[in-house]
Amino acid sequence: MATPMKYIYLFMFLAILTIAGFNQVDGAGECGKNTTPDMEAFKMAPCASAAQDENSSVSSQCCARVKKIGQNPACLCAVMLSNTAKSSGIKPEIAMTIPKRCNIADRPVGYKCGAYTLP
Repeated sequence: MATPMKYIYLFMFLAILTIAGFNQVDGAGECGKNTTPDMEAFKMAPCASAAQDENSSVSSQCCARVKKIGQNPACLCAVMLSNTAKSSGIKPEIAMTIPKRCNIADRPVGYKCGAYTLP
């Protein structure tokens, strides 16, 4: 009697691991499968001063990064609202203005980012 129960428990354990594994493999966040908004936020270092002060000039490196990430508006929002951005002193209401300040013509105007809207 004890041996069949061991096999049942082993089968259930393997089934749970398999289901959990499939969920992780297929799950992709706002920025894709191989990255997270926090990882992408580190790449936005050239935008630090421009995202804290609306009167600060925006560097060409910053504009290039914003243009690339801005191709996926959900990722751009997630990056601007990420824990990494917040802990770096980024002000979301100012960060949201960077695509416009970079004169990115195909920026996602009107896209809602939480409580903010991209101008």
